[in-house]
Amino acid sequence: MLIGTIEDWKNAYARGASPADLLEPQRQACEAGDTAWISIASAAQLRAQIEALATLEQAVGREQLPLYGVPFAVKDNIDVAGFRTTAACEAFAYVAQKDAFAVQRLRNAGAIVLGKTNLDQFATGLVGTRSPYGVVPNTFDPVLVSGGSSSGSASVVARGLVPFALSTDTAGSGRIPAGFNQIVGLKPTPGAVSGTGLVPACRTLDCIGVLACTVADSARVMALMEGLDADDAYSRPRPMAPAHKPLAQLRVATPAGRKLSASYEAAFADFSAQLQAQTAQLQDIPFDPLFEVAELLYQGPWVAERVVGARSIYEGQPGNMLPVVRSVLDVAQRFSAADTFAAQYRLQELRQQAEKIWQQWDLLCVPTAPRHPRIDEVLAEPIAVNSEMGVYTNFVNLLGWSAIAIPASRLPDGLPFGITLIAPGWCEPDLVRWATQLEQQAGLPAGVTGLRAVAGAAPVTWNVAAHGEMVKVAVVGAHLRGMPLNHELQSCGARFVEATHTSASYRLYALQGTVPPKPGLARVAAGAEGGAAIAVEVWEMPLAHFGRFVAGVPAPLGIGSVTLASGASCKGFICEGQALAQATDITDFGGWRAYCNSLR
Repeated sequence: MLIGTIEDWKNAYARGASPADLLEPQRQACEAGDTAWISIASAAQLRAQIEALATLEQAVGREQLPLYGVPFAVKDNIDVAGFRTTAACEAFAYVAQKDAFAVQRLRNAGAIVLGKTNLDQFATGLVGTRSPYGVVPNTFDPVLVSGGSSSGSASVVARGLVPFALSTDTAGSGRIPAGFNQIVGLKPTPGAVSGTGLVPACRTLDCIGVLACTVADSARVMALMEGLDADDAYSRPRPMAPAHKPLAQLRVATPAGRKLSASYEAAFADFSAQLQAQTAQLQDIPFDPLFEVAELLYQGPWVAERVVGARSIYEGQPGNMLPVVRSVLDVAQRFSAADTFAAQYRLQELRQQAEKIWQQWDLLCVPTAPRHPRIDEVLAEPIAVNSEMGVYTNFVNLLGWSAIAIPASRLPDGLPFGITLIAPGWCEPDLVRWATQLEQQAGLPAGVTGLRAVAGAAPVTWNVAAHGEMVKVAVVGAHLRGMPLNHELQSCGARFVEATHTSASYRLYALQGTVPPKPGLARVAAGAEGGAAIAVEVWEMPLAHFGRFVAGVPAPLGIGSVTLASGASCKGFICEGQALAQATDITDFGGWRAYCNSLR
């Protein structure tokens, strides 16, 4: 089953679908082995939530449940009752006894937790590679980083597994992955959303945010999630909203002296030119005070605050912490209590300078990231590349400001480019209004393949003209929906067409020694007996990306022609004969998914 926006889910229920009808198939689509997930709701956990939803509906009425039956994902440093909270560290893990404040408010609105998502360990990173549960690849190109630390949350939204997910953002951990995966990342003012039930990275700075398909969905979830929490000393009520200023009257500042990749600079220049035509004024300004604020976060004593949240592991079991994360926290040992106060004084001086920006400008517009690094590049230089990613994000929370990251355009190579709008604290309503206008003008689909509709909702039309000639590919194993390599199809812009079968002339084998496990599909000789129809999925991808996809297929697999049950032929996975000699014949299962289920 395929997903769209929150509104799509509401429409599906309005047409008579039940939560059990829609949510159990969606849970099954979230397969174990997908590194975006640390845990997925069990069938029993899902049933319990559906039963609780029915009780809630009976008590208050469905019209009082704005997220009735809408599934979402939760970053695994935020508590969900009955689920393990790991913070991407197995030695730290515990089973949460109650929901985090933010999660409880969403469940009170009718939402259903589908699972907990991967992250950079203890939310320390902007890359999505710092997890013992595996690297989360970018949804457009698996050789690139997904961005972190909210890597798993961004991935499952961008791939359409859930319409929204909770992130956390201390230095850009919600905004960076939003930019890299062509989705929306709304980061509220510190204190707007309670931190009760959150494993803190920096408690004074942490913000629970929203990753969503659209600006409207991010705003809807944020409005339900925020609110004063008496159990959180850092929680604050929203003050009276300031007067709204339309986009046409905005004075917008952009960073001078940008150090971006060539493609990012060109994309930002194009976006700035468009924005300048829509606003009263747009101008590059020096960001020197902001950059100095940003340096305080990781090069100053605020690193010591990160130690507090991870102290039981950092001090008691340092061997159970990833070396790169431990090395980041080791910076805290350089600073004394006196250094901490001196840094506080300097931050206050810089804050006074930074606040003067708002006397002349209404909005800051920045590239969400300076470029998009490869996974191997980050693994080779984990500290340097990670630090580079936060140049336009690190300063925001230290200054108490609000921000929203939105898709802006596609680069010539098909990868996404995103920008972030930054405003003073408590300006989320204005940011949402302005971002909505810019989102509509960009006209980009959410994530890799655009919004997908649930059963009963109108599907979104795939724009063939925009993507050129298309080619159909039949997949039989690890590239099926919910399987570990499905992201490779999606990174090539592929769109699911149908689930079907081959003609009754094939046999299926479980290959030995492949990672992740893969099957081999073989056609029986013409006129020979013993063939069967094998379950496959047909996907459609732009011809321009087909060569890249084929180049990534490892031996003994290859791409040839596969005959479908309809008699039509399309491109599909085939297997070299010599690899089948030691393989296990699994034809009787009728397909790879059924075979995998039998192993469980």
